[in-house]
Amino acid sequence: MAKAGQGLGIGGLEGIAVALPRGQGKALPPVERWNPPFCGDIDMAIAADGTWFYQKTPIGRLALVKLFASVLKREGTKYFLVTPVEKVGIVVVDAPFLAVELTVEKAEQDVVRQVPGQAPGQVLRFRTNVDDWVEAGPGHGLRFELEPAGGLKPYLHVRRDLWAKVTRALFYDLVALGEERVIDGKAMFGVASGGEFFAMAEASVVREFA
Repeated sequence: MAKAGQGLGIGGLEGIAVALPRGQGKALPPVERWNPPFCGDIDMAIAADGTWFYQKTPIGRLALVKLFASVLKREGTKYFLVTPVEKVGIVVVDAPFLAVELTVEKAEQDVVRQVPGQAPGQVLRFRTNVDDWVEAGPGHGLRFELEPAGGLKPYLHVRRDLWAKVTRALFYDLVALGEERVIDGKAMFGVASGGEFFAMAEASVVREFA
């Protein structure tokens, strides 16, 4: 637990929330500029399905979850809630966010350059479980990890080295939107968004489990 007397370590869940800084308007707190001392771990975790827990109990208030998410910081493989003066560790089982909704829009001409013979450019917009909207493209990539038992697990970059796991239903939507392209002499299957092409795997592999 955090050291006695530290703002994030006392007062239970509401006390932790009160100690956290708020952003201005829609702006997020600038946690990337904060490097406070480590004050220990608290009993908070984000499960693989995106559910936040405090002392093994789900946090039911979305407003609290959004507040905690706004001050979440990753350093290497570890995750912390941070303020300008302290940081405490939490557990993240897989990814801190979940991408739960997808919209497909036509890209503006000044966003993506049309390639002759290919479909018009598209922009994939994802909503996360904390209601952030993220456009896949430059600065917000998609990556696809091979699972040991077979299949692919997709992730979307949200911010500050924080990623969202894309739900299985949305992954099937991405496959339906995908296409094959030859990259470095190999036929790769992937999906385009915002002028970027995100390869999932070799086309022959994707055909086996798509």
